[in-house]
Amino acid sequence: MGQLCGRCMQLLRDFIGFVQRMSSDLVQSIKECLTLISKCSCLKQNSSKNRQLYKPILQPHERVTAQEFLQHIETDFEMSPLGKDPLEALRTLSFSENPGLQQSAALYYLHMSQHMNIPLPVEHLEPFYALLRSADLEVQQMSSLSLVNFLLEGNKSNREAIGAARGVTPLLSLAKSYDPRVQQNAVGAILNLTQSEKIQQVLCKEGALPVLAVLLESPDSEVQYYSCAALSNVAANVQHHKALLRPSDKFLLRTLISLLSSSVDKVSSQACVCLRNLAISADIQAEMVAENVLPKLCSLLASGSEDVRRASIALLWILSQHPPNQDTLACAELLQSLGTLLAAHKTDPVIAGHTACIIKNLSLSKNRQRITESRCVEGLLQTMLLTDTQEDSLHYVTSCLAELAKQEGAMLHMVQWMDESLTKCLVRLAGQLEHPEPSFHAASIILHMSSHEKVMLLWKHHIREIQAYLKNFLTHPEVCFQQLGISTFCRLRADPDFSLAFRKSQMARLLEQVRQQTEETQELLRAAMYHEDS
Repeated sequence: MGQLCGRCMQLLRDFIGFVQRMSSDLVQSIKECLTLISKCSCLKQNSSKNRQLYKPILQPHERVTAQEFLQHIETDFEMSPLGKDPLEALRTLSFSENPGLQQSAALYYLHMSQHMNIPLPVEHLEPFYALLRSADLEVQQMSSLSLVNFLLEGNKSNREAIGAARGVTPLLSLAKSYDPRVQQNAVGAILNLTQSEKIQQVLCKEGALPVLAVLLESPDSEVQYYSCAALSNVAANVQHHKALLRPSDKFLLRTLISLLSSSVDKVSSQACVCLRNLAISADIQAEMVAENVLPKLCSLLASGSEDVRRASIALLWILSQHPPNQDTLACAELLQSLGTLLAAHKTDPVIAGHTACIIKNLSLSKNRQRITESRCVEGLLQTMLLTDTQEDSLHYVTSCLAELAKQEGAMLHMVQWMDESLTKCLVRLAGQLEHPEPSFHAASIILHMSSHEKVMLLWKHHIREIQAYLKNFLTHPEVCFQQLGISTFCRLRADPDFSLAFRKSQMARLLEQVRQQTEETQELLRAAMYHEDS
């Protein structure tokens, strides 16, 4: 590119100078114009003082009331916190437009909520609700916290009064607050209100359910927990399920399932509880399974939190009761998780009982072979060893093992694990009379495993104890015990050692008594049936 000649260079310098002079004149003209406008009288009518935001003026009677109220707090609160004079003062301060006075009233209510164990009178609710509707953040924080305290356990009358006086509406407004403390207090108060079935009706009518459902997605884990707990209480009442789970709207269900992955234990635990309360109908259970809830629950079974483990296993138990779910649940992943759970928490009665019920339900599925391939059978046997006879969970564990013993594959797996300690445990359980269900289940396991030589060798070390419980069974008033005793006698009699022991004892006499009773019963039945036909 060539250079400019001298003539062109001069023309360019002249042009730049012209632009600079024009710019300078333009800027000066703008300054002069703005100066003239600012000096005009039309702007002087709105001084800076007049442009300030509106501040409510403290009325003379409000000033006097505030002074008297302060004196009352200092001297007479313990004597008459609910007297007529403080009530009138609270009305004045609560309905004032001055935030400072409202804060004084809110502080008074907060003090009352922390130190009073008596119901809040109805006449105190009107000024209190005025504080809940205040635009001042500090007033909202204190009054919402007061409401949480007023609704604590034992204050049933307060719940009924607040629900009857339409106290739910301001709470729902505060639940949408952008201030975390206000929102937590409001949702916490709603949670306390859901303890009352009567107030649940009011909450549903006032539109609380959609608000609580949306709050499940709050970034605040406390708000999530309170909302989820409140929904759990409502979901415990079946009549609210239609409102909670509107047709073609799976928002609540999907949100609760997503909360199962929460890093906050109490949130994921409460989500399990809420889903369990909702999983009453087969349709809802099917939707949960379709929403891929199973992998999340398997993950929760390995949680370090006892509450999370117990809540998740309880939800799985509900799901396993529905036959169409059983084939899906009987997957290798879940069964391995259940086996690992039992191995780690053998002495937890909730874990043991629910896990046994789940395995028993899944043993009815077409995938039941997977149970024998997992650690579930071993876990149940070891759990039986460590479970006290007094625990209800022992009934479920022995019931599950008795059901598995009827299936050839599972029973062969059980035989592999049998040793002297398990043999002794089964014989002991069969012989105890205080808890008939575990006794019956243990005897049933002994019967079904007696066809294997390894087990028969183990039984022979306990011939006396086995004879003792067989005698109890043969004389038991319930026919099922008698039949189990007879079946076990016939199976064991094939062994020479048991046969000899039976001949030496009075088993034959007991069997004869059972035969006679059976014949007498048959005669009575024939007579009764003949009379009916006639």
